[in-house]
Amino acid sequence: MFLGTYEPKLDEKGRVILPAKFRDELSSGLVLTRGQERCIYVFSAREFESMSDKIRQAPVTSKQARDYMRVFLSGASAETPDKQHRVTIPATLRGYAGLDRDLTVIGAGSRVEIWDATAWQTYLAEQEAAFAETAEEVIPGLF
Repeated sequence: MFLGTYEPKLDEKGRVILPAKFRDELSSGLVLTRGQERCIYVFSAREFESMSDKIRQAPVTSKQARDYMRVFLSGASAETPDKQHRVTIPATLRGYAGLDRDLTVIGAGSRVEIWDATAWQTYLAEQEAAFAETAEEVIPGLF
């Protein structure tokens, strides 16, 4: 499980150093792809394969499922970290997420998310108030 918040820098070649706590799970390979809210999702190769299996089960007759599958999979890039634990983020994904030098990398359970640091701060500020005031069951059975 991926947990925590980290603030690495994007280097001039478009690479990011993976947080130490994420390296074991991602060292043998990972997949970067478009995420919701204009971040980049990072899955272990194993988790991405599981996600792909679920996506393939969506009905091909559903336009919404086809659209989601196209956007999600067409932006995917399989990567392997180098010996310094760096991963290159393709230019198309950097553009999609609006990445600048300052990044925020968060653990989001089964995946990692890479955000532009300013975009993350804006998102978090908007969401923290709603999170703190949640009085109803958002995820059934959680509390």
